[in-house]
Amino acid sequence: MKVLILENQELAVNRTVDIILDTVGRKPEAVLGLATGSTMVPVYHHLVSRFKQNGPSFAGVKCFNLDEYIGLEPSHPRSFRSYMQRELFDHIDIKGAHTHLPRGDLPDPVAEAAAYERLIRSEEGIDLQLLGIGQNGHIGFNEPTSSLSSRTRVKALTESTRAANRRYFSEREEMPTHALTMGIGTILEADHCLLLATGTAKSGAVATMIEGPLTAACPATALQLHPQVTIVLDEAAASKLQLKDYYHHVHPGGDPNPLMKQSKPG
Repeated sequence: MKVLILENQELAVNRTVDIILDTVGRKPEAVLGLATGSTMVPVYHHLVSRFKQNGPSFAGVKCFNLDEYIGLEPSHPRSFRSYMQRELFDHIDIKGAHTHLPRGDLPDPVAEAAAYERLIRSEEGIDLQLLGIGQNGHIGFNEPTSSLSSRTRVKALTESTRAANRRYFSEREEMPTHALTMGIGTILEADHCLLLATGTAKSGAVATMIEGPLTAACPATALQLHPQVTIVLDEAAASKLQLKDYYHHVHPGGDPNPLMKQSKPG
């Protein structure tokens, strides 16, 4: 697990975008796993800006989002499909047919979850999975006590998750109680997992994820089992890490590959 600590949110976001664009640059037909939420808004804004400046093209890229609320049509302004169109898809050259989210409005969400899992597997998996983390340690909508081998499925949302997301809905709108989400087992099958966390509100979950014991009480600790995980943090999100000095030593300035630079001839 690489733990990259940047001085502030802006630098952490830019480092995250660097890794995404490097993946697409090296593999123009990459399969990306994407996330939503407030943490990802600046990521997508920077991604769009840098795409418009000098590419690379997303024409060959395919993507799968982590989750979607049950009960919301894709056109609903609070659906994650609408979020993705608004924040990213409408501003880059990705093909609409290559953008995948589970459908939360279908009559049989269990069948839709199984179909979404099969669709991911039909692409032979995900090259880079972008993740955020909830204050209770969830990744995707895998709430505490989720099975660490779970697959895409229907998941009931905790009250804390609903409260955190309530601000996106008007007072007259009913906040969804369930979502379709990739399972932890599905996420762990990605070749590379990239998690971004910023702000002090995430610091407790971040510390548990990286330095705590493997436990379903904090689903993000499952990332400790993955052979290639990059965690990108700002100083605020990293504030409760016990080994923060060590992470700075191994990856000074949040550099993901300091040894490669040292090995280059002067």
